[in-house]
Amino acid sequence: MLRYGSGLLIGPKPFPLATLLINITGSFIIGVVMAYGLKNEAFADNWKLFLATGICGGFTTFSAFSLDNLQLFQNGKFGMFTLYITSSVLLGIAAVWVGFKLINLVTN
Repeated sequence: MLRYGSGLLIGPKPFPLATLLINITGSFIIGVVMAYGLKNEAFADNWKLFLATGICGGFTTFSAFSLDNLQLFQNGKFGMFTLYITSSVLLGIAAVWVGFKLINLVTN
């Protein structure tokens, strides 16, 4: 429901911006959750599982990412196709890293 609502807020665009932003946000959140779990032993494994797998796993979507890329490719939008794949992977990794760094700053 969070993913669907976020997609409605962003609206349809020629570039799959909604899925990109959802996946980057989810990557940031999972970075925060996992880093916090490593720093705080009182943070139960059940909470990590619920937040990382349940919330982030349900919020982000590889299937929508794959469909968006197939549609861009089939429509001959090779520049957008390449940009979308590259930005999704690089920004996703960067967002996880920022989430980890944020927790390290806050907890030190």
